[in-house]
Amino acid sequence: MTFVANLTVPKSLPLALALIMGFGVAGFAQETTAPAAEAPVTEVPADTATPSDLSMGTEVDATGAPAADGIGSSYVQASFDAWEQRCVKTEDGSDPCQLYQLLKDAQGNAVAEFSMFNLPAGGEAAAGATIIVPLETLLTENLLLAVDGSKPKIYPFTFCSTIGCVARVGFTGGEVDQFRKGAKATVTIVPVVAPDQKVVVDLSLKGFTAGFEAVSKTNP
Repeated sequence: MTFVANLTVPKSLPLALALIMGFGVAGFAQETTAPAAEAPVTEVPADTATPSDLSMGTEVDATGAPAADGIGSSYVQASFDAWEQRCVKTEDGSDPCQLYQLLKDAQGNAVAEFSMFNLPAGGEAAAGATIIVPLETLLTENLLLAVDGSKPKIYPFTFCSTIGCVARVGFTGGEVDQFRKGAKATVTIVPVVAPDQKVVVDLSLKGFTAGFEAVSKTNP
């Protein structure tokens, strides 16, 4: 059985970063609620307006997405063996980044996207990840992740959108160390069309240590 992902790889990174920063959840919640009453417009007197009050707009391409070199566009800052440091351009230049890898099956089909990022010190989770899988995934079976054959952990899916189904997961400091020391992790999902089968794809950990350190420097 061939399980081909329907993933729009170039456009999923800005969405994933928005979710990390807390914008995505609010946006999806607003879509499911009734529109609020229209608030009165407060005019800003011309003589009190400042440059920070003014939006200069964002250029878009023919598809309506942010222009390739505009605010909100994504780019690859550096590569670390199996990983890419992908960032999103911001207006003030403090571009947030993630460590990214596209996961493929034995036939070379894209099956999942894995984006990992550091989190502030002191919390239970030292790092987080956004994992995107095909829409044809059986959500009730959740997602399994294991490092170097260790006992896997189960993670639920958060939501689905046109780019796929998303799991937002957290890792302890010890689990991040497993990534640093490991050779590969495995991601397991179950397709809707074959609920008695499992799709297992490898997540290479080659280059992870250097890549995660680079990403952490962009997200203090």
